[in-house]
Amino acid sequence: MNFDFKSYHLRGIHAETLEEKQKINQELKDFYNSLTEQDKRLFNLELQKFLATEMGRLGSDYQAIKNQVPTE
Repeated sequence: MNFDFKSYHLRGIHAETLEEKQKINQELKDFYNSLTEQDKRLFNLELQKFLATEMGRLGSDYQAIKNQVPTE
């Protein structure tokens, strides 16, 4: 399984209304519920990997920005 978490993540970020975000979340829940138990395990592993990668990237971006801010 190779699910495109980034596309859902970006769609959620760029959703203009709460209703649009809820629709995206429901779409993801419906997809998850359609999976077999084995595919759910794979999905969860891929999701954990995606989240760890994104958190690492955000941490790196934060440090880069923080290092550019002059201190007094």
